[in-house]
Amino acid sequence: MSKNIQNLLRSISSLAFIIIVVGSYVIVAQTTATGDWKAEYKAEKEGKIYLSFERRSEKGGKNQMGSNYALTDLQGLTNAQLSASDTPVKFSLVREAGTIECEGKFSNGKGAGTFRFTSNPQFVSAMQSRGFSLPDEKLFAAATLNLTTAFVDDLKSAGFDNLETEDLFKAVIFKITPQFMREMATVGFPNLDMEDLVKARIFKIDADYVGQVRAMGFENENMEAMVKLRIFKVTPEFLREVQAEGLNNLSVEDATKLRIFKIDADFIRKAKADGVPLQVEKLVEKKIGVWSK
Repeated sequence: MSKNIQNLLRSISSLAFIIIVVGSYVIVAQTTATGDWKAEYKAEKEGKIYLSFERRSEKGGKNQMGSNYALTDLQGLTNAQLSASDTPVKFSLVREAGTIECEGKFSNGKGAGTFRFTSNPQFVSAMQSRGFSLPDEKLFAAATLNLTTAFVDDLKSAGFDNLETEDLFKAVIFKITPQFMREMATVGFPNLDMEDLVKARIFKIDADYVGQVRAMGFENENMEAMVKLRIFKVTPEFLREVQAEGLNNLSVEDATKLRIFKIDADFIRKAKADGVPLQVEKLVEKKIGVWSK
């Protein structure tokens, strides 16, 4: 065999390998996954259906995630099927990231069966063009949570230029929207990062709550202070009660200490009767039993 033919064969072999690699890439982009689903419908919860998906990992573990869905999200599933007894069902959750096809049974509001997920390669490509690479398990999560390219674009337009993939999921889970960011900016928090915005959502700190905090006399406080006040339930009612006992001009730290040590108006009255100075530290000492005249 001549050297030219050998070189040609080597070239063909290399080309075949490249085609296989590229072909594999396409297959990865069109990810499929299977597993089990369970569901429960409760009419009193605004007609929502709690649907959970369970997949086995390559290492033998289990990945489970669930959320509440409106009936209109689940194509092919009807109210009659939800309440019927031992009824076969087939329905789909169709999202931009891909489609989850479910098959199984519903009986008196509870269902179970198997599912198959097929990702959308256009979504994968669109996310890559925006600088985000989603592995297989993230594609499935994107479908269940309804992460969309429009949502990503909204975040970017709101000023988030250095987002990580995990930030996208935090934002969609905790409903970090440009509207929420604008609301927080109007009450003095214009440059919150993703972590602070998530904290705000977790602890239900919105524009109304910030207004309540300011009305209590806590001006120019940062997000950490807001979180402390929310965690320890420092309310206007509580402040009025302790202020009526003469404890005024409290800082955030002082107010939270009172809550931590369960020092209320009744305790302050008794402490004053015992001669305890009207100071937060002295009241704390009295509470824990180390104060002496």
